[in-house]
Amino acid sequence: MITRLDEIVTAAVARGKKRLAVAYGQDTHTIEAVYNAWKEGLVEATLYGDKATIEAACAELNIDPNIFNIVNESSDVTCVKLAVQAVVNGQADVLMKGLVSTDKYMRGILNKEAGLFPPKGVLSHVAVIELPGRDKLISISDVAVIPAPDFKQKQKLIGYLAQTAKILGVEVPKIACITASEQVLPSVPSSTEGAILAKMGDRGQLGKVIVDGPLSLDVALYKEVAEHKKVTGSSVAGDPDCLLFPNIESANVFFKAATHIGGAELAAMVMGTKVPCVLTSRGDSALTKKYSIALACLAAR
Repeated sequence: MITRLDEIVTAAVARGKKRLAVAYGQDTHTIEAVYNAWKEGLVEATLYGDKATIEAACAELNIDPNIFNIVNESSDVTCVKLAVQAVVNGQADVLMKGLVSTDKYMRGILNKEAGLFPPKGVLSHVAVIELPGRDKLISISDVAVIPAPDFKQKQKLIGYLAQTAKILGVEVPKIACITASEQVLPSVPSSTEGAILAKMGDRGQLGKVIVDGPLSLDVALYKEVAEHKKVTGSSVAGDPDCLLFPNIESANVFFKAATHIGGAELAAMVMGTKVPCVLTSRGDSALTKKYSIALACLAAR
């Protein structure tokens, strides 16, 4: 089982290089991450962006631009379109967001005519977090795409979380449905939905997973808290592989608090598309972006 983010890199390298299409890949953070991924043996990369800007960024980083295939295009929207076409046409295995804003990147992915997003699909963002002091990685959803997942969408998110955990070598992922309290509160929709999802998990309706909910975040993460609050009979409390959050606000706050305050590191990708799509913040570090590339490469066919 993969328990650290650097092990994702090792596992992805062992599978062989993937072809990476980078939409508007002309900022130093993105180029440094892609260069590091290339140097590790993860990818062969095509950068879609303004060639002069890419070459200037490479010069600043002391990187030879000739290691990349550069498609010269100054429009960020067109860069997204071209990169999406490349993966749809089988010319690339993984899509990555560069300097382009998230809304433009997502519009390119969701474009029905492009063919990357299947009809009636559910798009979601999954992050894999390495928290200091924990002995395994935790996958979380959804911090960036679905503002308030409904009950059917939560079932899909559980599937994506399980798929990600299984990529990391977890045979039967333990998934915690997070809400404000470990008690079932009929007045709180995420509480009752967590309880229903847990029962569906018990009956095998959600696949080969163990689901428990509702669980507060402290009960989900810390066994001693679960014991203190007398939460019994749960194999998830204190030992989760995945956290399903009730909405984008709670997930995003946890995500940013864990990384910026708690010293966690992460990898992230968009799921529900025909190929894995790397989606990181323009302000994320080159290391975060390299880990995200590695995760997407590991998930790619």
